[in-house]
Parts: sequence; C-alpha cells; structure tokens
Amino acid sequence: MKTSMRFPFHLHRPFTRLWIMAALLALSAGTAQSAVAPLAVAPDFTLRSMSGSNLRLKEQRGRVVLINFWATWCGPCRQEIPHLNKLYDKYRAAGFVLLGVNVDDDARNASDVAQKLGIKFPVLLDTDKKVSNLYDLSTMPSTVLVDREGRVRYVHKGYLAGYEDAYDKQIRELLK
Repeated sequence: MKTSMRFPFHLHRPFTRLWIMAALLALSAGTAQSAVAPLAVAPDFTLRSMSGSNLRLKEQRGRVVLINFWATWCGPCRQEIPHLNKLYDKYRAAGFVLLGVNVDDDARNASDVAQKLGIKFPVLLDTDKKVSNLYDLSTMPSTVLVDREGRVRYVHKGYLAGYEDAYDKQIRELLK
C-alpha cells in the first residue's frame, strides 16, 4: 500500500529541517555584502563642501583618501577630530586626502562646530543622508580608507583613543 506524503520522509525529522534552515541562513548571510567591503570599489558620491564647492570622490583617484563620517552630537567624533587634523597635516603633501562627511540635518550647526573644533580638512555636508546610507553606516564615527585605485582597504566603526595609530600605519602603507 502506498501512502502519499507532501514532503519526503527525511524532511520530517527535526534535526534535518534545522540543518537545512541553518544552511540557508548561512548562504544568505554569505551573499549579503556591505557597500564598503574591503577591496570593493568605494561607492562614488558628490557632496557640497562647507566652502560651497562640490567635491566628487571619483576625482580623488590617484590619492589615498580617508573618509570620516561624523556628527556634531557625537562625543567620540569630537574626540577624534584633533587626531585627524594631525594626520591631514602630516600626509597631505604626500598624496593623502581627508574628507570629513558631516551627517547633521542642519548645515549651519555643522559649520559652527567644525569651526569651533578647528577642522583643517574639507568638510562635506550629507544633510539628506544619501551618502551615509550608500555606505551603510550604523556607527558614528565611521572611517573608510580608500587606496589610490579607488578601492576600500580599511573600514573602522566607532572611535577609541589609539585608533589614530592604526590610521597612521594604514595611511603610510597605502602611500608607499
């Protein structure tokens, strides 16, 4: 006598079903990639700078670029900025560009805080969050190092004292 089953018998075993679900989850997690995955081409963008001119990332090819996403309300961002100023001064003559991308809604507030903090590098305004969404940001600050060919080489989420030492080492490596 034949019995009809909707699924093969072995799929009714609890452990088999769990194994299949785990495998499917692993496959889907493996295919999800961040927009800023190392060795991927950095997503291009154009933003207005605080000085009023537009700046396009793609136009920086041939230079090592550090993109630092920051906000005025972010304490670690404010702590990190003096260190970024030092890196900018140290390496800009060697083909290094540092772009501060501010994600505040109010460009005037960003400009005031940038002036108070003495930011020396270009500050770009991402008031509509298009670029921060493009880079899939979940942490403030976030820092992305891009090589001369426009590929993402390093991604740093957040800031703790001493991160600037890692930035320094990575910038030197990419400038060679």
